[in-house]
Amino acid sequence: MPPLVIGLNHTTAPVSIRERVTFGPDIVVGALRSLAELPGIEEAVILSTCNRTEIYCSANDAVEDPQELTRDWLARFHGLSVEDIAPFLYHREGRKVVAHLLSVSSGLDSLVLGEPQILGQVKSAFQTANEAGRTGKLLTRLFQHAFATAKQVRTDTAIGDSPVSVAFAAVSLARQIFTDLSKQTAMLIGAGETVELAARHLVQNGIGRIIVANRTIARAEELALQFDAYAISLTEIPSHLADADIVVASTASPMPILGKGTVESALKRRRHRPIFMVDIAVPRDIEAEIADLEDVYLYTVDDLEDVIQDNLRSRQEAAEQAREIIAFQVDEFLAWMRSLDAVGLIQDYRQQAGEIRDEVLLKARHMLECGKPADEALNYLAQTLTNKLLHTPSAQLREAGSSGRRELLEAANALFQLGHGKSGND
Repeated sequence: MPPLVIGLNHTTAPVSIRERVTFGPDIVVGALRSLAELPGIEEAVILSTCNRTEIYCSANDAVEDPQELTRDWLARFHGLSVEDIAPFLYHREGRKVVAHLLSVSSGLDSLVLGEPQILGQVKSAFQTANEAGRTGKLLTRLFQHAFATAKQVRTDTAIGDSPVSVAFAAVSLARQIFTDLSKQTAMLIGAGETVELAARHLVQNGIGRIIVANRTIARAEELALQFDAYAISLTEIPSHLADADIVVASTASPMPILGKGTVESALKRRRHRPIFMVDIAVPRDIEAEIADLEDVYLYTVDDLEDVIQDNLRSRQEAAEQAREIIAFQVDEFLAWMRSLDAVGLIQDYRQQAGEIRDEVLLKARHMLECGKPADEALNYLAQTLTNKLLHTPSAQLREAGSSGRRELLEAANALFQLGHGKSGND
């Protein structure tokens, strides 16, 4: 059965829905094991980012409706009803799932057109599934093909030339609010790729000071060292939040890092000087109620979309070129999939021929052991082997000729390269 994908993303579901079906690093392996217990599901990869949750899988032919099976599992795993998520889900099979994964890996399906981070996230998702023993021949080939295609898109188009990303959009918005970033302090919560990218953009735009807060202080210190920043643990955030004019949060925490009470206390110490906050995480790191505070400007990844659109014009032409590459590579993968049927057929045909050979050879050797002349045994071997190998094809061609199955005769002519315009006279 061809691969399929079921999922939701930033175009089909708001963050309030997306955050309820995420798979954090601490649960994804267990989720893969749970998914493996579904009858008929043979391979699976779970891709979960702040903007999408997608399940790629392949099922055997015994599964009547793998899309429904996977959808029901997704809802059940997260303690939801199917009705809670069904309106936001999409599913694709066959050619469409190949095109979808290639587009996702190349950044064409991202909130930020052409953003490069998604490729690393797709690779990580595949590696996790592979190490968990959940990938086989089909998904391995599909994901490797997606990686190669994404690399070609990066090399052959200008899709990644403009510095556009969620992190870039966040910093661009901060520049609109604070015209001179050199006088501002930014607190970055988390130490992943998005936060690192935000730090880089902040430094390039002359930020005055950076505080990096992370659950693992060693990782915070590692990142802080790159940008001449100050590292703290998450538990120290309340003590330093009053210093922050800009807060960018992006962790994998299943629960909010910043609560309303903590922010209210910081605002009092700041004498109500405003704080600009960007919550890039899904599930959210910053409680939604904080947006109700008068001196806080809180944006989520969904709110950044308008900012991002202003930076995409230069990528549109490159995206069209990328789509042409993807369309070609989809055809290449589907050709490989079709070849799998031929491989099985060839293996079966060779096995059948081998069994006939062994049977005739055994009888020819028996003739020699019984004292028959070698020429007689060889003649028997040649004639019997030829007759047995040709008997079934010849009978089928006769039947095709008598019943007027012209397409079979033409296929046989091409297969055996006989060069005859007409076939069927055996």
